[in-house]
Amino acid sequence: MTSNNFDILFPHPFGTTLKIEEIIEQFSAQKAWEDKYRLLIQLARQLPTLTDEQKQQTQEVKGCENRVWIGARLNDDQTFHFYGDSEGRVVKGLFAILLAAVEQKNSQAILAVDFEDILNRTGLSGQLSESRQNGIAALITTIRNFASEMTPAE
Repeated sequence: MTSNNFDILFPHPFGTTLKIEEIIEQFSAQKAWEDKYRLLIQLARQLPTLTDEQKQQTQEVKGCENRVWIGARLNDDQTFHFYGDSEGRVVKGLFAILLAAVEQKNSQAILAVDFEDILNRTGLSGQLSESRQNGIAALITTIRNFASEMTPAE
């Protein structure tokens, strides 16, 4: 589905007013896991909660520790608007970081994002349990799938 202003229905600051580099700087300035955890929770609070009806318009990501829903819309300018929700605050905060890296980018730019580097630069990689790492990998795969499947053939 394409839209000029679908993001108005599911607004969030990630990738538009809150850029990925700003988020990386905030996290890298924190040395203690507790401080990084608080930042994750703050990010999670900025991502709007979807209603049950809105969740039905998304894809539930399998392989995550908590339930996670993600949706994407291809804008007329061939950039993507991603949105979603999670039952877990930490997962929702991690999801917000991913959104900041891909929001309003075209499929080529999304497929080129080095998510592993982003997580390493935030200092979160070493702090995540194996199940959370698997969940993040599932989210990244879903984002990449949206980017490759929703782009019209040239």
